[in-house]
Amino acid sequence: MRMTHDVFNQVPPLTGHDVSADAALTAGVEREGAGWAIGELRALGTLAGSERAVEWGRLANEHPPVLRTHDAGGHRIDEVEFHPAWHELMAVAVGEGLHAAPWASAEPGAHVARAVKFYLWSQVEAGHGCPVSMTYASVAALRHAPALAAAWEPLLTSRSYDFGLRPPLGKRGVLAGMAMTEKQGGSDVRAGTTRAEPLADGGYALTGHKWFNSAPMCDVFLVLAQAPGGLTCFLLPRVLPDGTRNAMRLMRLKDKLGNRSNASAEVEYDGALAWPVGEEGRGVRTILEMVNMTRLDCVIGSAAGMRYGAVRAVHHAGHRSAFGRKLVDQPLMRNVLADLVLESEAATTLMTRLAGATDRAVAGDPAEAALRRTALAVAKYWVCKRAPAHAAEAMECLGGNGYVEDSQMPRLLRESPLNGIWEGSGNVAALDVLRALGREPEAVEAFLSEVTLARGADRRLDAATARLRALLGARPDETSARRVAEDMALALQGSLLVRHAPPAVADAFCASRLAGEGGRAFGTLPSGVDLEGVVGRAVI
Repeated sequence: MRMTHDVFNQVPPLTGHDVSADAALTAGVEREGAGWAIGELRALGTLAGSERAVEWGRLANEHPPVLRTHDAGGHRIDEVEFHPAWHELMAVAVGEGLHAAPWASAEPGAHVARAVKFYLWSQVEAGHGCPVSMTYASVAALRHAPALAAAWEPLLTSRSYDFGLRPPLGKRGVLAGMAMTEKQGGSDVRAGTTRAEPLADGGYALTGHKWFNSAPMCDVFLVLAQAPGGLTCFLLPRVLPDGTRNAMRLMRLKDKLGNRSNASAEVEYDGALAWPVGEEGRGVRTILEMVNMTRLDCVIGSAAGMRYGAVRAVHHAGHRSAFGRKLVDQPLMRNVLADLVLESEAATTLMTRLAGATDRAVAGDPAEAALRRTALAVAKYWVCKRAPAHAAEAMECLGGNGYVEDSQMPRLLRESPLNGIWEGSGNVAALDVLRALGREPEAVEAFLSEVTLARGADRRLDAATARLRALLGARPDETSARRVAEDMALALQGSLLVRHAPPAVADAFCASRLAGEGGRAFGTLPSGVDLEGVVGRAVI
């Protein structure tokens, strides 16, 4: 075919770069005690930015999982079939220890290194992070049953990805999922009706349903069911020790807005064999250990999505011209880009601080554990809430090109609301913050102590901190819960940036987020901030 025109003013693909070349991330890794892992992070970041990895992400989403309920002979098999690209993504994630490796390590900073790896690899493809996150979080809950933990932890922390339904204790490594939600309950897991009947050998037979079963292709699940003593947490394997399939039936896979590469299912239990994790009647308390770990991953995943969107917006603007100038050189576009980078850097800095608090809390530090209890709920609310608006604005920076699937921005936008819903929607997270104000004064004081570490460094932050203290002291009611969580998140992010970020970033944040000098939409930073200095933080 004869050429009809020259192709120019198009943006080169953003591949062949190191995703870990992220100044805020690197500083956070060093600060939170995982500097020893920088080499591993660079290697994973280089793979994450490669054309090969980007193609794995595309293929895994274009070929979503398929449920096979029966084999050719009519036997029930309940298997989920994935594209090979999914298995490539999972093999890297497990091999790099993103799933549960920190639990098998005594190295200080192990949970930080794992969090940062999760952040990097999530920028390739977010959906496969679900079973990775579930497996990481399951260990914390499983330790309520030491005998079960002794048998399962070596397999959960193994760096061998061994897909397929076989007797789990004979596999090289296993993955874990979770099932709490039922049709009638939603977030109210105490309304569950799944029954657990005690058996003579110490096991239980579970009968009922789950409306959302995260990652049904996994080897084992933590499940809530009503035992004689009340709502209890159980460990339920897909395959029993004798090789037979447990009575867990996959009814259908959910047809989701985003997270297309990952399977989520509706399941029925018909006398499925399970073992208790923790005491009868204490199921919510037990499984909350898992929920809190997955909430951390919700924050990490949203921060990763923001970084992905900001970098792509800046990359596009740096190569695309309009009206005689590069987009990045046009003042209003530069304001938009700087605002996106600012939001991303605030999320990344908060994420690394929470990862550090988790690492030290697991090691037994009570002060860090107290900070984490409040700060994690605050961050889960705010960072996940900001992600969809951020993704939409980043897409708009690419114009019509960003609206087509080739840009990968539609996938980012579809994925962006998930973390705000998963593991407690905005109201649930905000009310958790409010409950902490009334029940755990030590956790609130730990939060305020963290914020006031920057006292005197910025008058706008000092004023915001004073307003926050007054708000918390006024005993806010439930209708104010979202505002409380928002104000706490902004004060904490401001404190972290004032202490650790370059002056251009800290000044722009305090002016726009704390002093009210910015507008409500992205791209409304006030005059006088160093836009170029902020945008430069996302140039790859």
